[in-house]
Amino acid sequence: MNQDHEPEATRRDASDTESSRANRGWWDRNADEYQTEHGAFLGDDRFVWGPEGLDEADAALLGPVTELKGRRILEIGAGAAQCSRWLAAQGALPVALDLSHRQLQHALRIADGTPGDATELVEADAGALPFRDGSFDLACSAYGALPFVADPVRVLREVRRVLRPGGRFVFSVTHPIRWAFADEPGPEGLSVAASYFDRTPYVEQDDTGRAVYVEHHRTLGDRVRDVVAAGFRLVDLVEPEWPDWNTQEWGGWSPLRGHLIPGTAIFVCQSEH
Repeated sequence: MNQDHEPEATRRDASDTESSRANRGWWDRNADEYQTEHGAFLGDDRFVWGPEGLDEADAALLGPVTELKGRRILEIGAGAAQCSRWLAAQGALPVALDLSHRQLQHALRIADGTPGDATELVEADAGALPFRDGSFDLACSAYGALPFVADPVRVLREVRRVLRPGGRFVFSVTHPIRWAFADEPGPEGLSVAASYFDRTPYVEQDDTGRAVYVEHHRTLGDRVRDVVAAGFRLVDLVEPEWPDWNTQEWGGWSPLRGHLIPGTAIFVCQSEH
């Protein structure tokens, strides 16, 4: 890619292979900036579900905190493994998986200052999990993998495969309604700018037309159908409200928008096998 040119933002189709390649490269290039900008909010060992700041310590979407000890838990799209590190502190046995080598290097950097951190790190694609069937009790993903893949059912089926019977998978994504609005934190982000039903991926591409970032849109109904098609039962759908204590802006998330329209959707799923 010619570094003298800013990527062009467009809407076009992008295959699973193109999406994976583009997003691996994007996160490797931008991991340093991301961790610098958001690291303080995320913390080194905090489990936060999204920009609103909903904390797993309070929400207990994976189950009672007191019951996490000894549970083998897979975090998908773990980034610097902050969520997994919190799980380890509760006595769980987490495995943090991410597509980006650089993000996992940040996980190692943080772990150097965390005595006794036993979080296992794995670099792999969420659509081809390198684990045996029934390897985990629980799985989780906070804005990891699912917004960036062309075939979310493939990922969900892989998660179900590696869960033990009755295992729970909880994942958060950008709330689908946000796709109809401009991705801006101010008043301009309160007006509908596109069709909610337009599922054409958002793509940033270089001057040769090669994708360097891809994000895929699914409607709320699509997400529910994906969960069911993968063999899960939807237990809960959580739409976190914006708390008064949170005064930060994060991309298109802000107190202004957060008090009016949802920004995050969290799907609580139970394996049916």
